[in-house]
Amino acid sequence: MKTMRILIVLPVQERHRAMFAAAAPGHELVYCPAGEVSQEMAASADVILGNLPAKIIAGCKKLRWLQLNNAGTEGFCKKGVLPEGAVLTNATGVYGMAISEHMIAMLFMLQKHLERYYMQQREHQWKKLEPMQPVCGSTTLVIGLGDIGTAFAQKMAAMGSYVIGIRRHAVPKPEFVGEQYTMDALNAVLPRADIVAMALPGYDRTRHVICRETLALMKPTAVLINVGRGMSVDSMALCEALNAGRLGGACLDVTEPEPLPPKHPLWDAKNVVITPHVSGGFELEATLEKILELCAQNLRRFLSGEPLKNVVDMTTGYIRH
Repeated sequence: MKTMRILIVLPVQERHRAMFAAAAPGHELVYCPAGEVSQEMAASADVILGNLPAKIIAGCKKLRWLQLNNAGTEGFCKKGVLPEGAVLTNATGVYGMAISEHMIAMLFMLQKHLERYYMQQREHQWKKLEPMQPVCGSTTLVIGLGDIGTAFAQKMAAMGSYVIGIRRHAVPKPEFVGEQYTMDALNAVLPRADIVAMALPGYDRTRHVICRETLALMKPTAVLINVGRGMSVDSMALCEALNAGRLGGACLDVTEPEPLPPKHPLWDAKNVVITPHVSGGFELEATLEKILELCAQNLRRFLSGEPLKNVVDMTTGYIRH
């Protein structure tokens, strides 16, 4: 095999450089932060490990393989972005632990009034608020039972919640999931849920899955959690439901639009917890370690002609099974 030029745009330390060197002996490894990569540098690479803007990738005519550092593939599956024959892989499987923990943290913050008690603490007030909501005995609906949704479902089941899952295809369900359906059953199961958790990618078919019509089906005490893509929820319809008391609360790590403009009404909606799309980034060191290990393993596989992990079906945007 000819010498490959491998561009790595992820944050690495010396031990990671050694790991990549061991995976690609005899090949050229180029390290550069994603924000400093020029079009010329990207175009010279045979392999790119880590995310670059799709408009830069579109100019990489010699690219043979792109490994994304996130699970979402939006923008990269469009015709003309990757050269013909190039392979796209993503990081499905590395985010479940981090994002599911973030989801539970936001849920508890809302259900146990922790943000309000913190504000009272700052004001030196000793005042009990209205009753808290339990997880044990609740019903949790997970829309998007992939890696992230499954990790969250498992944690919720362990805490005593009855879990209903929705996924794209009818496949065997995990044992901790009580019931499992495809998306056509959404309207039938939404009224049963105390907690509705969303972990969907951002495609046309997932746009505004939660809208005025579906919000109207939910319990007025239900909590909505979204960690997938902001476009899956109609932000204005959500604001209206929260402020009118037709929904118990919302926990959002993603919004539409994103970043959320300072004057957007969602900031001041009732019973909403918002974090700036941080649940699945590199903020948790263990997540970055998993991403780098996946990249190194796939790099070794690519150079030895073995099948890659997480190969994306360019027609669906999901990994092939």
